Amino acid sequence: MKTTALENQSRQQTYLEQFIMRYTERTKTSKQLAQTYRPFLADERGTEDFSFPFKEMTYPIASKRAAGSRMWDVDGNEYIDLVMGLGVNLFGYNPPFIQAALTEQLEQGIQLGSQLEFVGEVAELFCELTRMERVAFSNTGTEAIMTAIRLARTVTGRNKVAIFSHSYHGHSDQTLVQAETVDDNLHSVPIYPGIPPSAAEDILVLDFMHPRSLDEIAARRQELAAVLVSPIQRQRPDRDPRMFLHQLRQLTAESGIALIFDEVVTGFRLHPGGAQAFFDVAADLAVYGKIVGGGMPIGAVAGKATYMDRIDGGMWNYGDASYPQANQTLFAGTFRKHPLAIAAARAVLQYLKSQGSTLQEQLAHRTSQFIAELNAYFATKAVPLRMANFSSIIGPATSGISASFESLMLLNYNLIDRGVLLLPGGGGYLSAAHTDEDIVRIVQVFKDSVEELQNLGLLLQ
Repeated sequence: MKTTALENQSRQQTYLEQFIMRYTERTKTSKQLAQTYRPFLADERGTEDFSFPFKEMTYPIASKRAAGSRMWDVDGNEYIDLVMGLGVNLFGYNPPFIQAALTEQLEQGIQLGSQLEFVGEVAELFCELTRMERVAFSNTGTEAIMTAIRLARTVTGRNKVAIFSHSYHGHSDQTLVQAETVDDNLHSVPIYPGIPPSAAEDILVLDFMHPRSLDEIAARRQELAAVLVSPIQRQRPDRDPRMFLHQLRQLTAESGIALIFDEVVTGFRLHPGGAQAFFDVAADLAVYGKIVGGGMPIGAVAGKATYMDRIDGGMWNYGDASYPQANQTLFAGTFRKHPLAIAAARAVLQYLKSQGSTLQEQLAHRTSQFIAELNAYFATKAVPLRMANFSSIIGPATSGISASFESLMLLNYNLIDRGVLLLPGGGGYLSAAHTDEDIVRIVQVFKDSVEELQNLGLLLQ
């Protein structure tokens, strides 16, 4: 007997109510912590993708501990984690070589204000792997982006910076900008409240990988100090930008425009030398974070000496008449070159050097196999969802998704309930700690979740 639309809707509502009870009971302490401390803790993750049907499940899972590919929450639930610190944990959680480096440095103390004895060694190793000439360390990727833009403006004497839509470059005012058409004219406007319109005046927002963007850059070559680009956009990992990046490099070089690579996500993940080595494109400046800190907060801006010399005046020697000659701009911060972050970075860089490119190549291959298996299942079951990857970066495909926002959210909650953590929208990162057994389990959890939702008439083409 065929069910009516009304009966099906009633069945779905009953399921949702029962599922919410099951989910919130399983993660009750996480929910209790969110409610108890909401008056004091202002936390955007507590309202991420807020939707009234799922209001009672809108809270972050509170973690207790983590190791390898696993995380355990405060209720004792175990998860295979694909969030991996938002891309930080290339080696998984708490790898022994990083743990040992942090323990050793803690025993030596946390010396701020003085120069850590091996920070120069870390800088040299960083430059060796990335093929950059000089590097400076900061606390976050956002700070490093701000510094890279300032250096480009200092050297070129220009103010405008081109960025690309659907890219995230940290939370400074000047990068939280989008394109908007007003009276048939294209303008750059702030994305969020609290950002003055003046912050967008010197930012040009273009379409990534579109030929007209190159034309726009060429037309404004006398105005642009820099072009800032994320080589791989996390929300569009199925797009290969190799040809576009080469064209961009040629155009900026001919125009005297600084090319800045945002390698906060791609740095050391695609290749030991980052996206530049992977795509064979040498940027003028590049910004790093995440992986190189081994779980500690870190950022880095690296590049050609022409730009980096504006931080300290450039090269000079003792015992002769040399002195720092380059005109300097400001770069500061109490916690930059933090001993724990630098100790972790040294351990990470030494490990990456010892592995060559084998680690990244094997991880990329395993990720591609994993995503192919998922997509084959989605196609067989007529699921309106496709996943994509670039190397070990995972995200939704740019096509093949027609499921409703609510269905995708419910799928995500089902995955969490069955012990798999992904970013909202289905993104994530595979780490070297994920085993073949982990991947088999993740695929099975997807299948179980899809089957449960399709039995309710959800997630159908």
